[in-house]
Amino acid sequence: MKGLIQRVSHASVVVEGETVGAIDSGLLLLLGVEKNDDEQKADKLLDRILRYRVFSDDNGKMNLSLADTGGGLLIVSQFTLVADTRKGLRPSFSSGATPERGKALYDHFVTSASERHPDVATGIFGADMKVSLLNDGPVTFMLDV
Repeated sequence: MKGLIQRVSHASVVVEGETVGAIDSGLLLLLGVEKNDDEQKADKLLDRILRYRVFSDDNGKMNLSLADTGGGLLIVSQFTLVADTRKGLRPSFSSGATPERGKALYDHFVTSASERHPDVATGIFGADMKVSLLNDGPVTFMLDV
């Protein structure tokens, strides 16, 4: 399971002209599910994301986490994160989960996040989404479990 997190001043997801998810200051998470992923990996990644220190403390050091700041978490499924791009000119998606398994783990991740964090928004799994964000920093990290 891979998660690309970006510290944002605000972010939103639009599907068919309608905003389906939006946050103010917090993290935008692009979530990729691989075929060997399971609920345990999803829970481990969620824990890291909530506790990953990417926000500045009073001294300007990245010592605060999303759990510390209470900022928003916008979760967007993105299967292209798990593409194998090591060779050739076309990505391979053979390591990606099936759409059914990907949706099940995405739903598990979203439910767990909503139970553990007060401000969670999402995109729509499998939809053609338009994601807008103002990256704060920029601060962007790829987390793998």
